[in-house]
Amino acid sequence: MFIKRLIGLFILMSFCAAGFTQEETDQTLRLEIGDPLYKSKTLNIEAGKIFSAEKGKAIAFKEMIDAMKKARFIYVGETHDSLPMHEIQFKIAKALYMQNRNLSIGLEMFDVNWQEKLNQWSMGIMTEDEFIDLAKWYENWNFNFDYYRKIFKLAKEHKIPMYALNSPREIIRKIRMRGWESLSEEEKNIVPEPGLSNEDHRFFMKKIFSEVNMPEAMKGHEQMMFEGLYRAQSAWDEVMAKNTLKAADVEGSRVIVFAGSGHLLYNLGISRRVFEKRAFPFKTVICITVPEGKESIEVSRSIADFVWGIPFEKRPVYPSPGIALKKVEGLDNPIIERDPVSGAARGQNFKKGDIILSVDGKEYVSINDLRKYLSRFGWGDEVCFRMLREAVEIETMLVFKEQREN
Repeated sequence: MFIKRLIGLFILMSFCAAGFTQEETDQTLRLEIGDPLYKSKTLNIEAGKIFSAEKGKAIAFKEMIDAMKKARFIYVGETHDSLPMHEIQFKIAKALYMQNRNLSIGLEMFDVNWQEKLNQWSMGIMTEDEFIDLAKWYENWNFNFDYYRKIFKLAKEHKIPMYALNSPREIIRKIRMRGWESLSEEEKNIVPEPGLSNEDHRFFMKKIFSEVNMPEAMKGHEQMMFEGLYRAQSAWDEVMAKNTLKAADVEGSRVIVFAGSGHLLYNLGISRRVFEKRAFPFKTVICITVPEGKESIEVSRSIADFVWGIPFEKRPVYPSPGIALKKVEGLDNPIIERDPVSGAARGQNFKKGDIILSVDGKEYVSINDLRKYLSRFGWGDEVCFRMLREAVEIETMLVFKEQREN
């Protein structure tokens, strides 16, 4: 379930929604890649316990934090819609701040164009609503802010600097479609040329990609699609490594990085690229979900420095609408960008090209404002959409109900 949700979100950003079985998930977590000292060994992870790769056993939270004392970089992975994982990120960040107040926070969810807004938040000169609006949270990220509230509140209360680590999406998209060489010089200054030759990393991504259930229209083009996805993933890792180092240099501090676990697993993504450029000590924490009905799950000991077992979540705490939106020139109304492939809207009456006229009787011009409104609703709630479809006005309900996986 961990890899299924994690990689399903990643693949969706690049291509389409994907499906995995629990058996496939287990295999992905037990690959013999990464640190040669540990890649042939495994750990049995139990919910509520922290396991150390070095010691090969469960340890106390304080022992983990003490082991991070000399680390210049600490990476804590997440599945973006898992509240327990964000609670763990908050707990680690708070403990590290109490250990050494010379700390900065690096964030995957913002690209470098939004650094000023993060500065203003950390300095305490914005309210939460102002930040969500001015930083366009629900356009930049589209995961409920409630998942991250404690982390942002911690940074604001203690004036902990926060750094945008990512690249504008259009640059990553260009790299995926046409390669790094297609970028302008200005774009190349934002995203360094990503290295593509690490065999373990390529094997890891290939393994994940091979388990994706591809739509019929895409079959026969798998190799081309994989190479594009691999370029994109590597570019994401490369630019976030660059900006992690920049954050450390500007502040002269330790940096705790919050990013999707796919960028951190087996220490092959961001952490490897940072270390190759500057060999400072680092530690990585990955949260692993123990499957429903099982006492433990076996994972490779090389998957991270510390593995934190968490209980199975039947569904995310905050439902995702699953509606991708875009704006087009000459039209104020948001448009549905594609047929919903995930979230509450999947299988409901929403189609690519639908023009949204109003939601619960209110017209929306801003995508951020509309998504912010939808973030208020919980499981079982209903929202009324009035839309224009092929010149015909229709009304349909978005019901926030749990979707069964294929």
